[in-house]
Amino acid sequence: MTELEKMEAGMEYDFWDDEVNARKANAMDICKRLNEQDPKDEEKIADTLRELFGSAGEIPWVGPNFHCDNGKNIHVGKHFIANFNVTILDIREVRIGDHCMIGPNTLITTVGHPLSPAKRRMHTGIAKPVIIGDDVWIGGNVTILPGVTIGNNVVVAAGAVVTKDVPDNCVVGGVPAKIIKTIEDDVERRI
Repeated sequence: MTELEKMEAGMEYDFWDDEVNARKANAMDICKRLNEQDPKDEEKIADTLRELFGSAGEIPWVGPNFHCDNGKNIHVGKHFIANFNVTILDIREVRIGDHCMIGPNTLITTVGHPLSPAKRRMHTGIAKPVIIGDDVWIGGNVTILPGVTIGNNVVVAAGAVVTKDVPDNCVVGGVPAKIIKTIEDDVERRI
């Protein structure tokens, strides 16, 4: 298998491989163009996000200094907003539902590295997908680690580090993030 095939299969792979790096270089080029656009030009930003992402719903928007590893592994629903300085390391798939907001300086990462220094010297990476439900608000300076699933109607408090799955209808916070309280999903009552 090629390193790219290993990466896509969720196996350990060499992140220094030319094919793997070519994806990152392409994403960096599009992110550079995106970050140079007028943040008030929502239509142009949405068009560029549709070029960069694997899929995007209605009215996607990101603030300046957005970065990603691939772009094509990012799938966002309608009314997606990512504030300034958001990074999504999408070596594997990142799925984000409808009506989601991501606060500034947030990192969503699907990639990690082994504890073994010998393997790290060999540029070994391993990645797991991240799934985020509908109506999720991720506060500023949050880190979401590989393999995490966050349910619907969740608030992730500023500064949290999400290391494990989060159920629906709650607020989580802290390092590592823990449930602080449950919250009502009032969307159905308003319709």
